[in-house]
Amino acid sequence: MTAYRFVHAADIHLDSPLRSLAMRNPELAALVGNASRQVFERIIDLCLDEQVQALILSGDLYDGEQTSMKTARFLADQLRRLHTASIKVFMIRGNHDALSKITRQLVLPDSVHLFEARGEAIAVDRDAKDRQVVVHGLSFAKPQAPESLLKKYRPPTEGAINIGLMHTSLDGSPGHDVYAPCSASDLTNSGFRYWALGHIHKRSAIHGRGACSIVMPGIPQGRDVGESGPKSVTLVNVMDDGAITLDERIVSVAQFERVHVDASGITTWRELAAGIEAALGDALGNSASEHLVARLSVSGITPLAWTIRRDADLLRTEAESRSAALGNVWIDKLEIDCRRPTTVMLGESADPVEELKKVIADDIIDSEGFQAEARDIVEKLLDQLPPESRRSLIPDDDGLAALVRQLSEEGSEEVLARLAATDDDGARR
Repeated sequence: MTAYRFVHAADIHLDSPLRSLAMRNPELAALVGNASRQVFERIIDLCLDEQVQALILSGDLYDGEQTSMKTARFLADQLRRLHTASIKVFMIRGNHDALSKITRQLVLPDSVHLFEARGEAIAVDRDAKDRQVVVHGLSFAKPQAPESLLKKYRPPTEGAINIGLMHTSLDGSPGHDVYAPCSASDLTNSGFRYWALGHIHKRSAIHGRGACSIVMPGIPQGRDVGESGPKSVTLVNVMDDGAITLDERIVSVAQFERVHVDASGITTWRELAAGIEAALGDALGNSASEHLVARLSVSGITPLAWTIRRDADLLRTEAESRSAALGNVWIDKLEIDCRRPTTVMLGESADPVEELKKVIADDIIDSEGFQAEARDIVEKLLDQLPPESRRSLIPDDDGLAALVRQLSEEGSEEVLARLAATDDDGARR
């Protein structure tokens, strides 16, 4: 029985700028920024190796108002590889692509079909003995699509295997704005056999239930710890009887992960550094991608708590040194949530810094006067940021209040750490 084979990918976001990452670590930003191109090359390699009939790209190939002709040449070169191998490409514009000038100006090979902002149905060239396959698609004309686009698609071709491309937020997903909303049941009842979706960066698949498979392949290369884990595309086989197999193929170059280090009971700096190295080594061993980008979290009850807080920069340097020795491990950020033991023996005085910490937490940070002054300082700092950076930090008034409290708590921890941390070399090394 003949199979129609294709690779389904979405949300590649070529040359995503990664501004916040660049400020923290330019070398890491370069790695992750170039990773989107490497991943696209891997997707092309997969198509060639698996000898598929098509590559389906379900939107957001670009990352917005991209004007680099270097990107255009890269994309043209990669698509030409598929053209030479007689592999078709079906693609739609997503919300980010709608902003891109390259999307509209780049001359694509004849083997590439970019769906326009109206429903189209393209019959695939197949042998007469094979069942007909029809690919449907519709691109975003504008960056916004607040209403469902499903009604604008052509009806399914009777007797054929109908495959639809759609860029949609479905019923909604945390961290994603609403675009072309629709429900899985709407798609299931559409009469299509496979829906190739894009937009939500986390992979999901509804398969083997009813007559329709609905796949959101997710972003093929994570860009921050919010997009952690290995990332992939989907290799699809559609048989002439309508049976479908899905094969998830990991293509990510760099994998973001949260790596936790429990500092409970650790009493020396040397022990802590060894614990960090062990945790990073375990995470690297479990990574499905070549590079591990770690959001390192150190927590627990330890007498080193104040020293760890005070010497956070030194600890990060220690972690980066250990990660460099492991190879292909990067530290994205260091988070600290350590506490000193609080047990007090009868007749002994409580730790004065711990007592001061309790006073600050209970009586100062929540006071109306402190909050008003802290809010004023934060607002003045935010005014110096670009609008998009301000929106990412404080999407609403509640976000501003949360940011003020977070900064207040972190600031008080820094001050207390400097008051309490020991200079005992034996405890720090």
